[in-house]
Amino acid sequence: VAIRVTSLDSKRKMAAVMMGVYKSFSPSFCLRCRQLSSVVSTARAAGVSPVKSLPERVKIVEVGPRDGLQNEKTIVPAEVKIRLIDMLSDAGLPVIEATSFVSPKWVPQMADQMEVMQGIHRRPGVSYPVLTPNLKGFQAAVKAGAGEVAIFGAASELFSKKNINCSIEESLQRFEEVTRAAQATGVPVRGYVSCVLGCPYEGKVSPEKVAQVAKRLYSMGCYEISLGDTIGVGTPGSMREMLGAVTKEVPVDALAVHCHDTYGQALANILIALQMGVSVVDSSVSGLGGCPYAQGASGNVATEDVVYMLQGLGIHTGVDLQKLMDAGAFICRSLNRRTNSKVAQASCKL
Repeated sequence: VAIRVTSLDSKRKMAAVMMGVYKSFSPSFCLRCRQLSSVVSTARAAGVSPVKSLPERVKIVEVGPRDGLQNEKTIVPAEVKIRLIDMLSDAGLPVIEATSFVSPKWVPQMADQMEVMQGIHRRPGVSYPVLTPNLKGFQAAVKAGAGEVAIFGAASELFSKKNINCSIEESLQRFEEVTRAAQATGVPVRGYVSCVLGCPYEGKVSPEKVAQVAKRLYSMGCYEISLGDTIGVGTPGSMREMLGAVTKEVPVDALAVHCHDTYGQALANILIALQMGVSVVDSSVSGLGGCPYAQGASGNVATEDVVYMLQGLGIHTGVDLQKLMDAGAFICRSLNRRTNSKVAQASCKL
């Protein structure tokens, strides 16, 4: 209700009324209001963005067939990988990372990339990106029929040297070759940044360093940047701090989060990311995964658990949870292991 006060006398009367209203509140309520105002002012001064409303829809990027299986010591047959991808497609996942065009010398599990790409049944509207570390990998991927590729860098110098055998700057120069070739052929490129919340060799990673690498990838043409907590050491606090730095350099609608669940923080970290405007989440069916060059890294956050949480928040994903759990059960039987998904474990007991 708007009240227009014209005369000075009326203004004084109105001020007296408002003071009376203020005094009618309890002292503890008034103290709480002053404290809240102080917290908001401090947060704004520190550059912390206010919590946004949750997105209505979240895109799930399923990384199980690639990131989930790459660390398996026993070679998974190509027909099993193909069947897994087809089941994930049937479950309604919009993006399924199919394989990696890296040297079999470094990642033997991905040596069957051509067979996998030629064997999957591609559903309309579903994207099947592949990882390409360099121009040679990109060319092989396109030859195999890949319609989207991904490049992967790191925010840690030591991890970059361990993972792709070059410095961060050298890796970015390689990626520019890939993005130029991709732009010339109309192939979308997604970028990954590893170790955004911690490194197994360097420890804490500066949020500003993450922001610099993400900005470079975005500037060279990556339509989306996935920020990976490779060893799962992040907390909601460090996730908020990192995203605060990155969103100053890259639009939030071009960001995704990729969380490992080593310390059980993945879902909490994802929720923080959603509150800060991120609407793309990487996950792996049954929580499969790890990293050959990140000792101690556990699996990715389970896709089943992410979908369950998002459904509980009223956020649309387009994923059929039961079909997703069926795909998880299939790959776990093939690997002769128990699922890491809490939702799947609980459902088996019900």
